[in-house]
Amino acid sequence: MFTGIITDIGTVRSREDRGDTRLVIATRYDIATVDLGASIACSGACLTVVDKGQDADGHWFAIDASAETLACTAAGMWDAGRRLNLERALKVGDELGGHIVTGHVDAVGTIVSVVPVGDSVTVTVAAPAALAPHIAPKGSITVDGVSLTVNDVTDQPDGCAHFTLNIIPHTQAMTTLDEAAAGRPVNLEIDILARYLARMQARS
Repeated sequence: MFTGIITDIGTVRSREDRGDTRLVIATRYDIATVDLGASIACSGACLTVVDKGQDADGHWFAIDASAETLACTAAGMWDAGRRLNLERALKVGDELGGHIVTGHVDAVGTIVSVVPVGDSVTVTVAAPAALAPHIAPKGSITVDGVSLTVNDVTDQPDGCAHFTLNIIPHTQAMTTLDEAAAGRPVNLEIDILARYLARMQARS
């Protein structure tokens, strides 16, 4: 369980494609406090630490990404050199500063536009039709692991939805959303409450 409050920006050091894909990720976390088997959300995808260490280049941890993980997350995000939003699993008693996030990517969206507004930027994201009914104005959504509030939603003729976000300077500085650009794919996770309400409605 996570909150969508990013606590580090990691960098993919290396990628080795084999049965699964082994990824080594550089981090500023004190690796001595990270247990093998621990969960770390990497740009919104909850993954398990399978190795860790420290060398001349700093601290790092390794994860194994399955073919399913690669297929369900944004294209290119696991390439060597890519920056990732990192969040360690929530502990009992931690402040819930964002919203409840599971680390399960529901779909990949695409940034439509990035428009400066004062010191902030307004980012418009296209969400696929399957997610459109679950995105609401002033509701919560996770974009590349970041807990954000939806400004507004515009349904599209093809069934998908465009929603807008206001990214303040602090969020730009503390996450990879400083790289937001039109055409960039992003990992989306809808609010867990919306997911359960949709399931209940479908069964009624």
